[in-house]
Amino acid sequence: MMGSSIPAVLRERASLQPNDTAFTFIDYAPDGTALPETLTYSQLYRRSANVAAELSVCGEQGDRAVILAPQSLDYIAAFIGSLQAGLIAVPLSVPQPGAHDERVTSVLRDTAPTVILTTSAVAEDVTRYAEATETKPTVVVVDTLKSENKKIRRIRGDVSQEVAYLQYTSGSTREPAGVMVTNRNLSANFEQMYADYFTDIGKIPPPNTAVVSWLPFYHDMGLLLGVCVPILGGLPSVLMSPLSFLERPARWIQLLGEHGRTLTAAPNFAFELAVKRTTEDDMSGVDLSDVLGVISGSERVHAATLQRFTEKFTKFGFPEKAIRPSYGLAEATVYVATREPGSAPLVVDFESEKLSAGHAERRTAAGGTPLVSYGTPESVTVRIVDPETNTESPAATIGEIWVHGENVAAGYWQKPQETARTFGGTLVSPSAGLPESGWLRTGDLGFVSDGELFIMGRIKDVLIVYGRNHYPEDIEATISEITGGRVAAIAVSDARSEKLVAIVELKKRGDSDEEIRARFESIKGDVTSAISRNHGLAASELVLVAPGSIPITTSGKIRRSTCVEMYGKGQFTRLDA
Repeated sequence: MMGSSIPAVLRERASLQPNDTAFTFIDYAPDGTALPETLTYSQLYRRSANVAAELSVCGEQGDRAVILAPQSLDYIAAFIGSLQAGLIAVPLSVPQPGAHDERVTSVLRDTAPTVILTTSAVAEDVTRYAEATETKPTVVVVDTLKSENKKIRRIRGDVSQEVAYLQYTSGSTREPAGVMVTNRNLSANFEQMYADYFTDIGKIPPPNTAVVSWLPFYHDMGLLLGVCVPILGGLPSVLMSPLSFLERPARWIQLLGEHGRTLTAAPNFAFELAVKRTTEDDMSGVDLSDVLGVISGSERVHAATLQRFTEKFTKFGFPEKAIRPSYGLAEATVYVATREPGSAPLVVDFESEKLSAGHAERRTAAGGTPLVSYGTPESVTVRIVDPETNTESPAATIGEIWVHGENVAAGYWQKPQETARTFGGTLVSPSAGLPESGWLRTGDLGFVSDGELFIMGRIKDVLIVYGRNHYPEDIEATISEITGGRVAAIAVSDARSEKLVAIVELKKRGDSDEEIRARFESIKGDVTSAISRNHGLAASELVLVAPGSIPITTSGKIRRSTCVEMYGKGQFTRLDA
């Protein structure tokens, strides 16, 4: 079934394995009781076909269908129904009731949809957004549709190069842009993931493998792993909402133990939450020995986080080799690279001063900058390129990561200049066998050492302090090891130079104001010493704020440019004022 579109594969599965469970969505009652709801392949096909039939009278092929609904089985039916009707799906997060969501408004303005798909629980709020949209899209309430024999528009046979959906970027460094993902991009990335994650077992998962995910469907990995991979690969998928995970991170770990051979994914912060907020009682009777793969991505993977996660859960059978640090981005559908299976993640210490100068030199002893390997890219072509000269960088030299392959998306929706700049990379004097044009310029910095890929961070986030490059993720990791919370490292300019400022989230702990002040001063001293020792920097200022104060994207990435703006305007409420 590889190479086929989502609707085509679902139709075939509904015919060949109609009673097999496709998706299980678990909601939770106020007392914590699990409330599972399931759909078989035949039920999902009928429900999505019903959505497609409704959309056939609401819009034309190629029109945009925005999905504004809570995470649920109805969201999946809305997404697949949009594809089946030949509309371009636009997965988004549901706007919060009583608050204006500028991101939703921006996407509605950008896509000019003819229809918005939602559910009855939020239909009233969503209708207000529809009424304020220039195109006045029809609002379709998916969970109230009745099964009728409406005629569905017949779609042309070959839809591989047609845009299936728009994946809006989280906007950590710019306004959100809609990545145009074609059906072929999707099937190619699925094939690439299978080839790399399961290369040691015939490039397919073993029998009885299940997907477990709480990642939001409007996020690239959440959509691919939670919805697309299960259909294309025929894997049952066990899902819950991000809110259910945040309420009790142990639910994620428990589900991994309950469903045999499991495949899941999460950003770095989720591993930290699972470690901190999963108790011994939560793990009573849980066996993690069959966990097949835990993909760590979205944020840069921190070695210390992986170590803490492994130490926490190996006593419950968790195999360290199951952790799969992975690199990807929405512009490449999602997946780009991971390390070969079969061994624990590789962590290498590099000379910190050399990294600041743009070179990677391994240390023979610990004490430098620890970085996690993302392996040797196999199914996707990856090169490190000097962004100024567009020439390939030598090994162990930091440069921009460029990607080439059928998984690279068609560009940004209605943004030709940004598309040309990002998707039109051209190599100068490429090596033999390499294509000259059509490269995706990721905007990420990395290098190759001993044939393995390492990630440094975003080009736009690099801190230039006293003429040297520093990578905010490294500084943030150093501080977070002391404080245990989220940190934003930013460079702030004055009349003569740029200075390092760190925004640090902390909980207020202490029996008196004096104890609280003493704790803050102690933490500041420890942080200042660690930054100086590990990075050769003096922090100009440490700003202590309450948890939740640092602005983040919908996928949990720190919005550093927003932090710079907020700091400049004095908008952070300081605990240490």
